Amino acid sequence: MGVGSHRIPEYIYEKSNIVRLVLLTALFALIFINIYKPFSSSNWYPVSEFKFFVFSSLIILTGVLVVVISRIVMYYWGRKHGVTMSGYALWIVLEIFFMSMFYTIYTLVLNPEREYLSAFKESAINTSLVLLLPYSVLHLYFSYKEKERQLRLLEEQKAETAVHQTVFSFYDEKHELRLSVKRSNLLYIESADNYVCIWYLNKGVLTKFMLRNSLKAIEESLANTNVLRSHRSYMVNFDQVKVIRREKDGVYMELGVEGVPDIPISKTYSEKVTHWFMTYSS
Repeated sequence: MGVGSHRIPEYIYEKSNIVRLVLLTALFALIFINIYKPFSSSNWYPVSEFKFFVFSSLIILTGVLVVVISRIVMYYWGRKHGVTMSGYALWIVLEIFFMSMFYTIYTLVLNPEREYLSAFKESAINTSLVLLLPYSVLHLYFSYKEKERQLRLLEEQKAETAVHQTVFSFYDEKHELRLSVKRSNLLYIESADNYVCIWYLNKGVLTKFMLRNSLKAIEESLANTNVLRSHRSYMVNFDQVKVIRREKDGVYMELGVEGVPDIPISKTYSEKVTHWFMTYSS
């Protein structure tokens, strides 16, 4: 299947993006023509600067009307039938054509001595510049925002999947499985030199398991789960966190399990763990 037969992304004819495209294109055209006066546009009409601004504003409003009508039609057509890449390219060409026709009419009304083909050619060049520059920038922006949205959704899905993980497995530094703990039983993990202490509930009793590995390696293995690093010496299962408390000497978490001390939160991890606690706590 050729590229031209592929449909354009739906975000191109979303209402909010259509409004952005119309407004920003009009603003760009008005500023560009009045400040930079491309293709000797100051000579289009033998009038003062103020009248040139008024006439150019009228032209822009007329051109915007063409784009508004075009994009309304595209919105309803695209939702029902879709728009191919080649069809969209043709659509833009037609927008340029009809806007150029309006621009030519303005030119001939104000300067009847102008030759039609010459006026149309100049109008088409200026219309192409005025439309294609903002269109290109806006479509890159729309694409970026769409990819950002999809990435955010993917991360949320991964986080949601991680939150529902039922068992955590722990490997030593030789990558041998040493311990598996149900999510509901894991409490926290504490660094102890070349070991980590995994604290969990075993038949309701607080239990410690010594594992030869680094806390950093454990953190990497539990990435995208609800077990987060809160301090250079601690990781915590946020299912077990009941309270985050700020004291004069720092911020602490209470797990609500007898015998478990309050776990400190360092400044490095404060924002991340607080956001996670407020977002995913049940």
